[in-house]
Amino acid sequence: MPTDREATAAERDAARRVVPTVLVLMGVSGSGKSTVALGLQRLLGWPFQEGDDLHPPANVEKMRSGRPLDDADRRPWLQRVAAWIDARLRAGQPGIITCSNLKRAYRDITIGQRQGVILVYLKGDEMVIRDRLAARTHRYMPPTLLGSQFETLEEPGPDEYSLVVTVHTALADTVVELLTRLAQRQAVG
Repeated sequence: MPTDREATAAERDAARRVVPTVLVLMGVSGSGKSTVALGLQRLLGWPFQEGDDLHPPANVEKMRSGRPLDDADRRPWLQRVAAWIDARLRAGQPGIITCSNLKRAYRDITIGQRQGVILVYLKGDEMVIRDRLAARTHRYMPPTLLGSQFETLEEPGPDEYSLVVTVHTALADTVVELLTRLAQRQAVG
């Protein structure tokens, strides 16, 4: 989704109804976390942090070499994600951050019991995601690691109060659906 295009009426309307909060976009590589986050940033004007940029260099090198990260590798990264979220909350400001957050244990670190944070799970079919990855180049995440991501993935449980959004082919549709459902959820309380 280009960041410089005009917002559609549906996007503007959906964005207008969203209450400031911290959004954590989760999902496997290729689910559209970064692209959707940039679309949200364009419409909402909230600060955005690319979670991948918080990985320690050793993690980046490990993934670049085609080896999946283990829990010990992920811990310092997840702590950095949590620190970014905590800084937004302390400042009383909204924000958007991406983080695969594939396991519940990871979400316990990044979100836990924090108030003012909403987990958004971008859910996609493995074949759709595989096709997306084949059509893009990531700076260090090879498509060969997608299988390990789906094997690791623990979808959020109902007690995590996540917002599950099915990834559409057109990411603009995903953004509008996410904003609309987020505004509806916030209106209910």
